[in-house]
Amino acid sequence: MLLVYDGFIQLYRLAVKLAAYGNKKAAAWIDGRKKVAEQLQKNIAPADAVIWMHCSSAGEFEQGKPVIEALKAAYPQKKILVTFFSPSGYGAARNYPHADILTYLPLDTKKEAERFYHQVRPSLVIFVKYEFWYHHLATAAFHHVPILLISAVFRKDQLFFRTYGGFYRQMLFLFRHIFVQDSTSLDLLQANGISHCSIGGDTRFDRVVKIAKSASDIPLISEFAAGKKLLVAGSTWPGDEDVLALYVRQNRDVKLIIVPHEINAGHISQVQALFDGALLYSALEKGTARLSARDNSQTLIIDCVGLLSRLYRYATITYVGGGFTKDGIHNILEAAVWGKPVLFGPHFEKYREGKEMIAAGGAFSFADAGGFKKIADDLLTDENHLRKTGLAAKRYIDENTGATGTILEFIQEKRLLTN
Repeated sequence: MLLVYDGFIQLYRLAVKLAAYGNKKAAAWIDGRKKVAEQLQKNIAPADAVIWMHCSSAGEFEQGKPVIEALKAAYPQKKILVTFFSPSGYGAARNYPHADILTYLPLDTKKEAERFYHQVRPSLVIFVKYEFWYHHLATAAFHHVPILLISAVFRKDQLFFRTYGGFYRQMLFLFRHIFVQDSTSLDLLQANGISHCSIGGDTRFDRVVKIAKSASDIPLISEFAAGKKLLVAGSTWPGDEDVLALYVRQNRDVKLIIVPHEINAGHISQVQALFDGALLYSALEKGTARLSARDNSQTLIIDCVGLLSRLYRYATITYVGGGFTKDGIHNILEAAVWGKPVLFGPHFEKYREGKEMIAAGGAFSFADAGGFKKIADDLLTDENHLRKTGLAAKRYIDENTGATGTILEFIQEKRLLTN
């Protein structure tokens, strides 16, 4: 099976190289890995003690941040290295101040994993939620380095639990401990003979609480809302945007702030075409939009990054996109932490928080534009319903914080790191 795995890795490398001729992300994937050895040599001295965290992409990095910051506070003398599989994850981390080294994860071959290990010599390895790279894990385990998996979620249909998934299942035994998000994942692991696991929770809850506590005001948003009922829609895709466009045309007394998932010029133009008289945030910020237009516009399009988590605070109700795509909903916790009702489309079955927040009474899912209209209208016309739903969303967040503390306590109790 290892030969098959190694063959797949080489085929993957070839496929990305071929794709790189016409795909910027594939090209970044290739180019970024050419510089890894040089980055490590430049930033890690022989006497350095390094904690290595691996995140697949931007979402996993958000889960890793609370743990990085807790480790940095508890062990300030240690360097923290964060690796990424995807260019989007690496790009999102460039200005993050709490990691000492940010780089791509070398391709998972035995040769590259061993070279990476000997350059880094980590004291502790932490993988976040997804991705299981055999040679990187096996090399660290061979050198008796403790490896943790945090905020993990497991499902019956994954390779680990199939009759032919023994090779992947064995990877799970390379971890010193596995922190899962829920009892379903825990039961699944234990039923397959994996006992070095426990419920640790999801570190994203800690992350969104911290962001909310430190969020600064955005005066332009208060001015745009002008005291009216405000719908804030984040990480939207075309299916979401069609639903929202129909709703605001039918409800002229409701203002909308929309944050598309893709903010390239082409997609922003498409979104502008859907919403009559929509303003661009960049135009307001630069002062190129007239004050009278700002007063009269029903829709504001956010055409920059970094504002979404703060925007939800201004909402009367929130909409989180992705529910009409095969990948499913984006981060609904960012909205719920502000005590706002959360609405999203039908594809949320892979997301524990979506199901649990609906059950808790803080969120609603809908199948189409008609379903969205009914839920939104009910919330916007019934103050008591709106208040109860918002409180339920915030209560759900508060009841699920603490994962970071659980992980740090384990590291300290087991003496996985020394000062």
